[in-house]
This record gives sequence, structure tokens and C-alpha cells, in this order.
Amino acid sequence: MPSPQQARAQASAITSGRAAPESEVSPTTRLRTLFDRPRLSPGQRRIAQYLIEHLTEAAFLSITDLADRVGVSQPSVTRFASAVGFSGYPALREQLQAIALGGRGGAAAAAEENRGNELQAAVDAEIENLENLRRDFADADRVIDVGRKLASSAPLTVLGLRISVSLAEYFAYAARRVHPDVRLVTRGGTVAYDALLQSREAGGTWVLAFSMPRHAHETLGAVRVARGAGLKVALITDLALGPLVDEADVTFATGTGSRLVFDSYAAPGVMCAALLQAMTDADPGRTQARLEEYEQVADQHQFFLRD
Repeated sequence: MPSPQQARAQASAITSGRAAPESEVSPTTRLRTLFDRPRLSPGQRRIAQYLIEHLTEAAFLSITDLADRVGVSQPSVTRFASAVGFSGYPALREQLQAIALGGRGGAAAAAEENRGNELQAAVDAEIENLENLRRDFADADRVIDVGRKLASSAPLTVLGLRISVSLAEYFAYAARRVHPDVRLVTRGGTVAYDALLQSREAGGTWVLAFSMPRHAHETLGAVRVARGAGLKVALITDLALGPLVDEADVTFATGTGSRLVFDSYAAPGVMCAALLQAMTDADPGRTQARLEEYEQVADQHQFFLRD
């Protein structure tokens, strides 16, 4: 009999396919597309990041208020609006309001009407993050494609520093069940550099990097070293713009829960599981063989309690 994990690997394959025309796209994805301009200045990227992170409020700010919030001049906001394709700030604000109002339905609107206490509000925020991720998953092709590439990289390096260590450890632990050579890097500086260079010399082609707030200079440095060595970088982060995103070959931007003192990672956790599923689907024969071998070892050495 297959283990529950083996059964899930067999039964939960991701189905490829484009979203139906009526599928709803998340506000974050719409903004990411709207602001996807390679020549934005650092100040303009700050404006874009602020709008993405504070859409519900920022969409209704005057140009003066927005400039004050971001810490830029009013002409900078006007130039930003022009850089992303609008005649001026009023036209950009009108589009932002349409996106904000269009994304305030369902569970998020109900949560706003009946917020409850702070812990319930934190859960509501994570539900909204998961709903946004669900909309992004309407087209699973990008996840499937990256999963195949991670599965074929031998070794596969998983990088997570500081607060991002826990997500990297989770992914690496699970990936080792279905991949023969997963190398986890959780220390920055020259230790990370050595590991990345060795991975490339050993034939690795991809790194999966995690960067959760607060984003570390060490992570950016390690990603640049990886790219310089010839490794491709897939990034899981809460950012849609910025130097880390610029350095990555592919980015999965997922919301984090920020209502409490320390962030929570419901959506990034699901993103991890989705990529792991795509890796198992990429080579079903190898997946099945490795899971069977692991179950035999686990039974022999009694790794787990009997449920």
C-alpha cells in the first residue's frame, strides 16, 4: 500500500492550462503587470512598491499625500505616472481605484465589515493573501515550468537567510524526498558564496531563493553571486519590484501576513507546496521510486509514531 505522501504525489498532479477568460486576476498581479517597466528609476520603484503594498488606501490619496507618504516630490509622482503609461497622476489614480474596488469582494469585504479582534484580523489578512494566490494559480503553467527546471537541476540549491531560513528548510526537507541532491544554504556571506560556487561546479543549474521581510543585504549578495556563476534563480518573496526581483530569473510574489508583531507565511507556504508538487510531477518514476525507498527506511528505523 502506498503511504499517504505517495498517494498524494500520484493523485495531486497539477493540471496545466490557461485561465478561462472570466477568471479573476489578483490586484497584486494586475499592479505588477501595470508597473512592469525595466527603466523605472529607484525613486519610481519606491512609488510602485508603496502602491502595491498599500493599494486600498493609496488609490484614494492626492498627489501631495502620496508624495509625502513615499518621501518623494510631487513632480516625481507625475513622472512615475507618465513612465507607466498614463497621461498624469489623475489617470493613474483612476486606474488604481478601479483595481482596488474590484478586489474588495468576497471574504475580504466580509472581514472588513466584521473585523473582530486583532488575531481574527490577522487571519482575515492571510485569507486575502491566499485568495490572491489562488487567482494567480488560475494559470499553473509557470509553476509547472519552474518545477520541471528545479527537478532537473542536480544539485538543486535552496537558499534562505535570516527570517527566511524556516521556509528554505521546509522546502529542502520535502524536496529531498523526491530529488537526489538538494543543498540547503542558510548562512550568508562567504559561506553562501562557497556553497553556490560548488553547486555550479557540480553541475547545478538552478537556485531556489527565499526572501521575506526584512530583506537582507546578504540575500541580494548571494543571489548576485549565483547569477554571476551561471546559476538561474527562482525567487519566492513578498516583493513585486526591487533589486532582488531584478536579479532573479523568475519571481513568485506572494503576500505575507503583517498584522502581528512577526509576519506569518500562509501564502508562501502554499507556494512552496505547489512548487514541490510540480517537481514530483516532472519525473513521476523517480518520485515514486524515491518515496518507496524512503518509506522502507522509515519503517525499518521507526522514524515516525504509529497514528
